[in-house]
Amino acid sequence: MISAKQSSPLTSWMTGHDLLSDPLLNKGTAFTEAERDRFGLHGYLPPHIGTLSEQVERRLHAVRAFETDIERYAFLRELQDTNETLFFALIAEHLEELLPVIYTPTVGLGCQQFSKLFQRPRGLFLSIPHKNRIRKILSHPRFDNITTIVVTDGERILGLGDQGAGGMGISIGKLALYTACGGINPATTLPIILDVGTDNPECLADPLYIGWKHERVRGPEYDEFVDEFVEAVIERWPHVLLQWEDFAKANATRLLERYRTRLCTFNDDVQGTAAVATGTLLSAMNVTGRPLAEQRIAIFGAGSAGCGIASLLCQEMMNEGLSPEDAASKFYLIDRDGLLVEGMKEIAPFQEAFLQSPDIAANWRVEHPDKITLFDVVENVRPTVLIGVSGQPGAFTRAIVESMCRNVERPVIFPLSNPTSRAEATPQDIDVWSDGKAVVGAGSPYPAIERNGVKRKVAQTNNSYVFPGIGLGAVAIEATHVSDGMMMAAAKTLATMSPSRSDPNGAILPPVSALRDVARTIAIAVATQAVKEGLAPHASEGEVTARVDASMWKPLYSTFEELPPIWPRN
Repeated sequence: MISAKQSSPLTSWMTGHDLLSDPLLNKGTAFTEAERDRFGLHGYLPPHIGTLSEQVERRLHAVRAFETDIERYAFLRELQDTNETLFFALIAEHLEELLPVIYTPTVGLGCQQFSKLFQRPRGLFLSIPHKNRIRKILSHPRFDNITTIVVTDGERILGLGDQGAGGMGISIGKLALYTACGGINPATTLPIILDVGTDNPECLADPLYIGWKHERVRGPEYDEFVDEFVEAVIERWPHVLLQWEDFAKANATRLLERYRTRLCTFNDDVQGTAAVATGTLLSAMNVTGRPLAEQRIAIFGAGSAGCGIASLLCQEMMNEGLSPEDAASKFYLIDRDGLLVEGMKEIAPFQEAFLQSPDIAANWRVEHPDKITLFDVVENVRPTVLIGVSGQPGAFTRAIVESMCRNVERPVIFPLSNPTSRAEATPQDIDVWSDGKAVVGAGSPYPAIERNGVKRKVAQTNNSYVFPGIGLGAVAIEATHVSDGMMMAAAKTLATMSPSRSDPNGAILPPVSALRDVARTIAIAVATQAVKEGLAPHASEGEVTARVDASMWKPLYSTFEELPPIWPRN
């Protein structure tokens, strides 16, 4: 709970129902007898004085009683809006069980049904009709202590596409992980949706849709709106961390490049995905026994995420001694029009570094002469690594997996698209088709793979392993920017925590239950790198660990007797 030092007090107490209605202050049955006397809570609560542990157990029983994950999602969202300390205590104690409910894959369905599930506002809905009011909206005193913002425009939610204002669910979900895994104080987080309309016909036709019913605004008007938002954020919070989330390919990298030197910001789809993929692939090298510089990497999905992965892996190959040209030649990016080659139409600037020669397939046997498919690449290049970020379910077919296994002893196959309905293949299918040879990582949680009576957990190669730590590190030292070096520090640190380092038969990622420890370790590495690069003028390397630890909020109730008579509400 936010401390008195972190906020300005209000001019009056909150009592009775008002106090119980504030999710940051509400303790429910855990209010003591003295607190009930002081704040006029008798009668509003049953006489039983409970503990946080008892409340967690009660809520756990309720969660498990539901039949579907979307029901559990709705229940937990309501709990978060009622009692945040209890919500995060429950999540922290049962992270592996509940992470798939509050995050991927269920959060995708939550975004699709956001308008139907909507009960009370959380965060800010900033729409183009109110463009001139952004600064006034942000100026409210309740936002004085914001340190961490996740913003989306809802155009490319996971692999589900345009969800309009329903994209707010992804901003809320990401910030829940910032707190549950990274320890960011929930009172200092702010989810935001930039509502620029939607091109989703279902949203526009839905009478319950809560967003701005207008076709999606693009071009100069869109850019002016985003720029107004960013300028207002910089003016309001000079040291804030701003994370861009689920923007479409046409905007994701473009906006990142425009703003990344103007404030502390990163795009999780571009940089976070790249960091977790790089860290997991480096961990997989412990299993395959071949260094990264010797890999041939096919990436299916050449958007901002795929190119972000290629860029960070390419940088690490150069760190291992390859020239820029030799490193780039190791990558084969395939999009909807096939393998990216020089001379193709509609090549985005961020794709240019990974274009292959148009003559590359001159001696290949291909299925369609006018389009070099993923199968063609696998058959002729014989890649050692296959990564999917396409959102195309079933793209990794049995024929593709079997082809990889004919030419590579231990191929690495990562179907990273989420939610599970958009995955390129299931880990179980990949294991069967590869006869257990493939090293598998997936973007969403999956059941353990069983082979010869032995169950092996599937590495959840998901951004939740890196972005909470990246954000925590940046916030703890008030970093001015998020650099490529900080992202590489996150990736390499994740690799050092792999159980496969000491046991080639071990998991390639730490268990989900350890995500809070993972976030702390990554935060220290990221913050240390920022200090080394001169991106933390108010911090020194020797104080990094202490500042990270001091920034990690824990879901424990405060006693009101410890607080001053005028209660801070922010």
